[in-house]
Amino acid sequence: MRTGKTVLVIGLSVFLAATASAQDFRVTLLGTGDPIPRPDRFGPATLVEVAGQELLFDVGRGAATRLVQMGVSLSGLDATFLTHFHHDHLIGLDDVWMTGWIPPPFGRRSEPMEIWGPTGTANLLSSLEKAFELNTSTRIPDELLPPEGIVLIAHEFDEDGVVYEKDGVKVIAFAVDHGELIKPAYGYRIDYDGRAVVISGDTRFDRNLIAAAKGADLIVHEVALASEELLASSEQFQRIVAHHTTPEEAGIVFAEVNPKLAVYTHFVILSGPTIPEAPLSTLIPRTRKNYDGPLVVGEDLMSFEIGDTISISQAARTR
Repeated sequence: MRTGKTVLVIGLSVFLAATASAQDFRVTLLGTGDPIPRPDRFGPATLVEVAGQELLFDVGRGAATRLVQMGVSLSGLDATFLTHFHHDHLIGLDDVWMTGWIPPPFGRRSEPMEIWGPTGTANLLSSLEKAFELNTSTRIPDELLPPEGIVLIAHEFDEDGVVYEKDGVKVIAFAVDHGELIKPAYGYRIDYDGRAVVISGDTRFDRNLIAAAKGADLIVHEVALASEELLASSEQFQRIVAHHTTPEEAGIVFAEVNPKLAVYTHFVILSGPTIPEAPLSTLIPRTRKNYDGPLVVGEDLMSFEIGDTISISQAARTR
């Protein structure tokens, strides 16, 4: 059961749900971290529950654990979507795939797992199947597992547009700018019953994202934090931040999109051998230079119900 607690909400009057009710459009931040294996922030992953469908966007470290904590069966995902091919967005895929197939209640997948992503997805999935071939070939006869349940099906795309549509739910992919060498990279917009959610994926400031996000109720956006001292110390850190969105830039995005609620996720928080991470407390003041609207600093297992208003709940975590 999900239990409530106070969450950090800036500039928004919302209902803080003590227990999330069964609604038809809910977004949950499964992982809000970066490549660093943080115990409090797992790898990038977002669950969208809409019209009875379970849609997973990116599959970072610990995604399987977070799904089980949410009471979501790993074998029950209707679709999985990849934004790009950096390892921190993919490293939990084999876990969700394999663990969703084996006998315990959270597994038992008997049909193929379908994954949507940009060009390169099919190659990734075929390589995974090959890498786990010895595991698969022993489990099928030894545990009497259905071979159909371990099949991976890729749905690739290479341009902006609708990539998934079912029972009134429409998922639109749009290209984002994650850097000159980091292509392809995409964000997603999920539309249902006059409501919309946008997931930025990894991106620096991008007008295409702003255009795709117009009219969205909720925007879930990445952010990068680094101190001036750290950036001055290394070209490598400058390059990393240049691939992401600063709080000031995110403020411009939010101001132009004007959502009911903006939420930060995928916190890329950098540090050096002798230079500590920039404090998270600087995030809101820096964003406020360009945006004074509703804003939330996301946490793992924070959920958002998308209705006439947006309600927020925070599930209990086991650490």
